[in-house]
Amino acid sequence: MKAFVNPPRFIWPDLCKRPGFELEFLESAIKNTINRVRASGDDALKELTLQFDKVKIDKFEVTENEINIASKNISEELKRSIRLAADNITKFHEAQKAKEVEVETMPGVRCWRKSVAIEKVGLYIPGGSAPLFSTLLMLGIPAKLAGCKEIVLCSPPNKEGSIDPTILFCAQEIGITKIYKLGGAQAIAAMALGTQSIPAVHKIFGPGNQYVTKAKQLMNLEGIAIDLPAGPSEVLVIADQNANPKFVASDLLAQAEHGPDSQVVLVATSKEFIDQVNEEIEEQLQTLPRKDIASISLQNSLSVEINDQDELVDFVNAYAPEHLIINTRDCEAVSEKISNAGSVFIGEHTPESVGDYASGTNHTLPTNGCAKAYSGVSLESFQKFITFQQLSRDGLRAIGPAVETMAAAELLEGHKRAISVRLSQS
Repeated sequence: MKAFVNPPRFIWPDLCKRPGFELEFLESAIKNTINRVRASGDDALKELTLQFDKVKIDKFEVTENEINIASKNISEELKRSIRLAADNITKFHEAQKAKEVEVETMPGVRCWRKSVAIEKVGLYIPGGSAPLFSTLLMLGIPAKLAGCKEIVLCSPPNKEGSIDPTILFCAQEIGITKIYKLGGAQAIAAMALGTQSIPAVHKIFGPGNQYVTKAKQLMNLEGIAIDLPAGPSEVLVIADQNANPKFVASDLLAQAEHGPDSQVVLVATSKEFIDQVNEEIEEQLQTLPRKDIASISLQNSLSVEINDQDELVDFVNAYAPEHLIINTRDCEAVSEKISNAGSVFIGEHTPESVGDYASGTNHTLPTNGCAKAYSGVSLESFQKFITFQQLSRDGLRAIGPAVETMAAAELLEGHKRAISVRLSQS
């Protein structure tokens, strides 16, 4: 990792830049994919699946029999683990259900706000070398709890033309039945536009590679909502001399193995500790199955020594990490000062991995500094909120003159008359 010692604030913006994630060069190719799906529907999807996934798919929808067969191929131990995770995710997101708020802002003027589920949502779950079945739990469970009427799941087929069995088992566990063997930018286009087989949705969720990310951005420009601005995964670890270097190194490597464009950052209070962590990284890296991927990620990563704690916290908030681990003696006090982070993991016994899988919090989080303005996925991500108001005759009499005055000041006579005509007859 690149090393920095008490870097001056004027170079912080450069240190906070993530590894290059340029998507502009993809735009013409992805637009072509979207336009092919728009024009030819399922025929385009079959051609694109054969081109990119190297498999011929005649029917995209997964059958009930395929799901049942997949479930038989999952070990009982993994099933128990998935059910434990699903239970915790359900508890955490169920607790987020908000009570309807009603306020009488003045006598006779009643206002309230009600949550309504987004009717149709699409979930994209990556396959490939690391099928992210855990992401299906993170997205599917709150979608079901929110009451979404239609949940469409797309995941790329393998060379045999089937979806990873663990993904199918998770879908069965949480009650998602509309599952399609479809991946890449073409899956995003299909869920956004609709085809003969794939239903169109109102909002699309889920991570993916740069092609999926660009497709989501482009469909968003056409009015299809998406979950979050997406980018490579990242973690920042705060550690002091009381932390265990083995723990810190394992946390950094856990994130580095996500992909070559992932970034890990260690912010520590002493050079000696950073050196110990680097030694541990080298040792643990040798036995990591995804060593090659993690090694590339580490080249894009950095260690930062900051001796002053206030300065350290300011740097962390400037970086705004997707995942933040605080492994210090005063970890709880430090956590209170954090204003920009997707999800925070407090203390030496709280590795980021627990949030990725089973603690209950959602692992779909803002990256690339977007935690300064965005939250991670929650129950509310699958809802919209509608405001209502109702006035009595006395309420309109009380508030009407103020509205007339304000409308006249904005030169909107029609607005004023909508009040005046009622007041004249009440």
